Amino acid sequence: MTRPLSVGLAGLGTVGGGVLRLLRENAEIVTARAGRPVAVTAVSARDRGRDRGCSLAGLRWFEEAPALAADPAVDVVVELIGGAEGTARALVEAALAAGKPVVTANKALLAVHGAELAARAEAAGVVLAFEAAVAGGIPVIKALREGLAANRIARVSGILNGTCNYILTTMRERGREFAEVLAEAQRLGYAEADPATDIDGIDAAHKLAILAALAFGRPVDIAAVHVEGIRSISALDIGFASELGYRIKLLGIARREDGGIETRVHPAMVPLDAPLARVEGVMNAVVAEGDFVGRVMLEGRGAGAGPTASAVAADLIDIARKRATPVWGAGSGALSNLPAQPIGAHRGCYYLRLMVVDRPGVIADVTAVLRDHGISLESMLQRGRAPGEAVPVVLITHETAESALRGAIERIGALDAVLERPVLIRIEPG
Repeated sequence: MTRPLSVGLAGLGTVGGGVLRLLRENAEIVTARAGRPVAVTAVSARDRGRDRGCSLAGLRWFEEAPALAADPAVDVVVELIGGAEGTARALVEAALAAGKPVVTANKALLAVHGAELAARAEAAGVVLAFEAAVAGGIPVIKALREGLAANRIARVSGILNGTCNYILTTMRERGREFAEVLAEAQRLGYAEADPATDIDGIDAAHKLAILAALAFGRPVDIAAVHVEGIRSISALDIGFASELGYRIKLLGIARREDGGIETRVHPAMVPLDAPLARVEGVMNAVVAEGDFVGRVMLEGRGAGAGPTASAVAADLIDIARKRATPVWGAGSGALSNLPAQPIGAHRGCYYLRLMVVDRPGVIADVTAVLRDHGISLESMLQRGRAPGEAVPVVLITHETAESALRGAIERIGALDAVLERPVLIRIEPG
């Protein structure tokens, strides 16, 4: 029998345990697809005594994860530790320096250090694979880097964080506020005890930076991604969105423009008939638009032991078969130098909600500011009358420059009749 591919696995949390179980329970199908057995033979984790629900008998244990890279019996290193720095980075760098292929699910590491790590992998002539880093079990990396390789990609967008999608879905379905639904998500295990990485858009930004690098053949650039989270989304805005024919989703969007590439993560209003509007709960989805293929959408579970382990195993099968593709789809010398577009250069339609004192002249003052900034309105929504009390006013703009709208918001927010900072949500086609 052909010698098994020997895997050194660092990180035995939810995903690491899932990889162990998948390779054991589906050993027959993995062997058939890989052309040889694929087996974890060495592991490293923080707590050796912890019960992980699967046997570690017969596996070599390393207290320090980077030592896996120096083990001559390890053919490929799988990094499932997480984080952009520290042990995870040290392990990946050590493995590449030792000329060993690496499989990782670490989107933060790739978003921050992906350009440098790709150069190291290229110099060493080894694979750096990361299907599991974006959208869990959805094969979006292979789709962009290989399946759509001959297309000029105009736009990649998607729902890239299941925690945020669950929160927004539940807020809409139950008419509840953000803080209450977040607490429930934490109890159910959909949100971390410290949820900031998810709800502030950081996790989605890491994933979008990776997708943008693949889609547009350029070095990964997390610093160029404009990031907003969902903390400011209220049940009131979700209700208005439904009334206007939209759903609010946290989207990651990368788009080719004449002046370069814009990358942004933020809440967006998506029309009810758009495919992304129907992606609910903890599900993820990615839409790519190519010049020859047209519009392609992939949907599925974006996290969890099973889906992520499935993606890790797919990379291991490729390595066993000696299938190799440059990290960002092309060699470093062939990557483009398209500049990043700042968010102020974005043009689009916007939802703007104000809380104002209901008295004569307020709307005239607001529309005068918008006129001064060259912003025209498509529609306005105001409910009833409540003289002297606070009432919401919703404005939908025609396409306009973000820089102009932000200037208008500063002036509108300073009006004495405006009681809260205006809420701005971009409208996207989905």
